[in-house]
Amino acid sequence: MRPRRSQNAASDQASTPTGKPRWPASKIPPLLRERAFRRYWSGQTISMFGDQVSSIVLPLVAVLTLHVGPAQMGYLAGLVWLPSLLFGLHAGAWVDRRGHRRATMITADLGRAVLLASIPVCYAAGVLTLGQLYGVAFGTGILSVLFTVSDPVLFVALVPEDRYVEGQSLVYGSRALSFVGGPSVGGLLVQLLTAPFAVIADAVSFLGSAFFLSRIRPAETPAEGPGKGAVTAGARFIRGSAIVRASLTAVATINFFNFMFFALFVLYAVRALHVSPGLLGLVLGAGAFGGVLGALVTRRLAARLGVGLTYTVATLIFTAPMALVPLAAGPEPVILAMLFAAEFGSGFGVMMLDISIGAIFAAVIPDQLRSRVSGAFQAVNYGTRPLGAVAGGTLGSLIGIRPTLWIAAVGGMTGILWLLPSPLPRFRMPDGAADGASLPSVPAAPAQPAATGGAGNSAARSAASSEQVPGQPAR
Repeated sequence: MRPRRSQNAASDQASTPTGKPRWPASKIPPLLRERAFRRYWSGQTISMFGDQVSSIVLPLVAVLTLHVGPAQMGYLAGLVWLPSLLFGLHAGAWVDRRGHRRATMITADLGRAVLLASIPVCYAAGVLTLGQLYGVAFGTGILSVLFTVSDPVLFVALVPEDRYVEGQSLVYGSRALSFVGGPSVGGLLVQLLTAPFAVIADAVSFLGSAFFLSRIRPAETPAEGPGKGAVTAGARFIRGSAIVRASLTAVATINFFNFMFFALFVLYAVRALHVSPGLLGLVLGAGAFGGVLGALVTRRLAARLGVGLTYTVATLIFTAPMALVPLAAGPEPVILAMLFAAEFGSGFGVMMLDISIGAIFAAVIPDQLRSRVSGAFQAVNYGTRPLGAVAGGTLGSLIGIRPTLWIAAVGGMTGILWLLPSPLPRFRMPDGAADGASLPSVPAAPAQPAATGGAGNSAARSAASSEQVPGQPAR
């Protein structure tokens, strides 16, 4: 049974004597008028923006400050995700047994802020090393696993079931906008402050997330007692669900090749294409308007195609634009235009993918298993990422960066093959609900330069790509 929401979730909206919300309160999405969800959403928004800054800044620390090669870039990208492979399954079970998800998330935020802050401190002292960068990547990865498996339970404690996808769309809308601003700001901060000092932005964002989480008191699902098979319950659910199993297989394939790509993208753009950090961030940021557009139109596409087919098509729209990056050549404006197109198309696809599968998972995963399914899902989905990153770095050293990018681009597109024979393309939301009606659109954003971050979309791949958590967006 789902717990009731706490009194802290009460609405703050101002009303007229007739009971209708005053303007401009009437223009604010209903969930954002509720104090608890607004604070949760604010923390997520700040944190995701900082992540997108970091998505371009941390690779630039390695490339510009420590002068690493392809193999080292692969190790660095892989270490962020290795904890998901090692600890994801057990983390979900531990969180369900322990409870106190909000406190776990706050602790994870504070720990990540401290780890990231150590980079500019050690750089200023002249003692920053690649080993420390590896340690920060691995440590933040461990804390991110704990944060991510805790997040779905907190989300459903704050949002009524009939407004789940509305809340999810608001979070994804913020993430799309963070793709717009984060990498652009990150690239400019590197130009102005040097890469190590630009990392401060992400450290501060974790503090912002912790602050807002500390201001809410949701009624969480009670902790589960220890029991036989508790650790593997999430894995058993995935194995028995054709929908979740097919999705996991597809995105694990996509993420393996995406992270081959992500491990080498910044190195290739800076050294082979000779794009400056500031310009790279601006171009990718502008391209990330594809993500904003994707968040806006997914509801209509789902209404027309069905939410399952929308998700299936999105896996190809997300991955196909990667091919534009190794294809990029010629004068600088042509190269920048191709990077922009790659970012725009892939950002559009990842928003279609994440919003549609989030709605599907909300319908098929029971509340009491969310953390354990999340942990099991992460162990495979995120676990393929360090393998892909290391494979990318190794292949880049052996056969060259550009041929490796081609392999990754083509390989990522094969993920759709796992979905075609599954029930997913034909999936419709239950109870006769119209698919589009269950996917509220996201408010449009003001135009501004920004990005999904890489592969185009290194950030889309690193922070947003392909189902962070079943049924719940994660940072």
